[in-house]
Amino acid sequence: MGRPVIGIIGNSYLLNDQYAVHAGGKMNSHAIAAVAGCMPLLVPGDPALVSIPELMACCDGFLLTGGRPNVHPQEYGEDETPAHGEFDRDRDAIALELTRACVAAGQPVFGICRGFQEVNVAMGGTLYPEIRELPGRMNHRMPPDGTIEEKFELRHDVRFTPGGVFHRVMGTEVVRTNTLHGQGIKMAGPRIVVDGLAEDGTPEAIYVEGAPGFTLAVQWHPEYEAAKDPVSRPLFEAFGAAAREWAAGQRPTAMARAV
Repeated sequence: MGRPVIGIIGNSYLLNDQYAVHAGGKMNSHAIAAVAGCMPLLVPGDPALVSIPELMACCDGFLLTGGRPNVHPQEYGEDETPAHGEFDRDRDAIALELTRACVAAGQPVFGICRGFQEVNVAMGGTLYPEIRELPGRMNHRMPPDGTIEEKFELRHDVRFTPGGVFHRVMGTEVVRTNTLHGQGIKMAGPRIVVDGLAEDGTPEAIYVEGAPGFTLAVQWHPEYEAAKDPVSRPLFEAFGAAAREWAAGQRPTAMARAV
């Protein structure tokens, strides 16, 4: 049997400010192939091109990646403001519905950064447009200058719930992570369990309560140096294991019980 197929939801960009493309970071593809042990497949995030049933039929799991555009606030009942930044409504239409369908079916889905926010919004949660403006919060945004290594450097700790899902996946209660996001969870969706917090109280690790399969998401970027990083590797290994179970036709195992 071949490797399980992981659909990586792409972002819409203009190449050279002119040519419209669907794109995905190479880090994500390398993490899926080298650490999760699956075949990465870049998916155009556009409902005019793909449908949710088609995607679920041809993929064994989905990676919801980061991206500069933010989830449109209309998706969680709020008005657009300049603080909400750029949007990708086509990706909203695919990622949110796909997340809900995967949660219901037990098909593996792993959210990163924007994908973390998509999982929360898909399950009825809301977002702050700019968490650095909240009292007591640190600036979680990507440093504007420096090398890639400097932008992705480890900047704060995340503490997991003792005995919780992420504690069991990681084998430790505290990890140190990078941070490259402006938005964050305002209200967790009714089934969203916040299982990890940054030092300033910002939610950083979540899962969906009662989901019959792998549905985890993190606010940081574990795809960076995933093969070497002791925090990133267990996440992608667990995701790959869940995708192999799905590909083999095995009954999905709820993450709340699996590890």
